[in-house]
Amino acid sequence: MATRQEGAESGAEPEEGAEGPPARRSFLLRLSPELLAELRAWANQDLRSLNAHIEFLLRDALRRRRGSGSP
Repeated sequence: MATRQEGAESGAEPEEGAEGPPARRSFLLRLSPELLAELRAWANQDLRSLNAHIEFLLRDALRRRRGSGSP
């Protein structure tokens, strides 16, 4: 039986009509140790997990880009 983590890493999608949180995809992100340490410290200051903080930063960057009139 596959664990939840193994299923996420394999790209398995929840069954159609399944209840629960929206489907999320995992992927590998390669960062320099220095950048990773800075992001982790920033996330800790804002009381977020590293994953949640990276997602927050990406959403904020997309919101700003959309607001700037760029396609």
